[in-house]
Amino acid sequence: MTNPVIVETTRGGIVESRHRGAVAVTGPDGAVLKAVGDIDTPIFPRSAIKALQALPMVESGAAEAFGFADAEIALACASHNGEEAHVRTVRAMLRKIGLEEAALACGPQWPRDGCRLRCSGSEPGDVHNNCSGKHAGMLALARHTGVDPEGYWRMGHPVQRRVMATISEVCDHDLSAAPWGHDGCSLPNWAIPLRQLSRGFSRLATGLDMPRERARAAERIVSAVRAEPFMVAGTDRFCTRLMEAVPRAFVKVGAEGVYCACVPHAGIGIALKCDDGSRRAAEVAVASVLASLDVWTEEEHARLRELARVPIENFRGIRTGEIRPAAVLDEE
Repeated sequence: MTNPVIVETTRGGIVESRHRGAVAVTGPDGAVLKAVGDIDTPIFPRSAIKALQALPMVESGAAEAFGFADAEIALACASHNGEEAHVRTVRAMLRKIGLEEAALACGPQWPRDGCRLRCSGSEPGDVHNNCSGKHAGMLALARHTGVDPEGYWRMGHPVQRRVMATISEVCDHDLSAAPWGHDGCSLPNWAIPLRQLSRGFSRLATGLDMPRERARAAERIVSAVRAEPFMVAGTDRFCTRLMEAVPRAFVKVGAEGVYCACVPHAGIGIALKCDDGSRRAAEVAVASVLASLDVWTEEEHARLRELARVPIENFRGIRTGEIRPAAVLDEE
């Protein structure tokens, strides 16, 4: 099945680039409200599922036991810029669980704005990695449940087995035999169909069909992200900008053109992927899908529509075109 064009990039009044992809939107009862393209072939969700990966940390009681605040729980769901606030918060998480930075296994990464480190003559560490909050959360899970944190990132470690079982249950998709690969931060990432991902994010929004403690954990995660959207991404990042503009939405980017989202007050889950891996096309797509839902105030709807059409300017500030949803998504 060839996926339809879901986003277009224009220049000089014509379409310069077309981005094909697929979208699944699921309601609170588990029914698919909208399906565009192939939503049943498994895809790697990458960092778009960090909120699901964080569920065991909160559900187990680790977040409460270590006194994690909203900012720290949000950071466990983040692909952050490595700004000072992000790094400071990861270090605070590690202090609370009694581990050094060397325990992180995500790998060193230059922060989005590396000038701060370069000007001081410093080198980046694992703490600057955009996934360091997620890793700190998994270390907290290991310490709280009494397992050796060494090798926590490996596929067979008890932490990853628990994460895999949780995602399997939330998404109604058995991952034990699913294709998997190492993510950019070395953690396992399992291939999951968009249909199941959207169902999982609908459940994250509602807590329906979850055990009581897991439902409470889902509510806690959504609440923390809403309270601290900066921690999920950072300065001039789309996830943060959208959630600041429309606080009743939750969105999370993944590499290679993936986005997952949910609308807690409506119980709706969304999952999408651009076939060519375009991040900016995926941003326009998720904003457009959210805007198409009849669950917003007029002000919220206007903000989402604005985010769904991105003007392109050249280096002299001349508008050359725009990134916009294609007809298949641009529906009220």
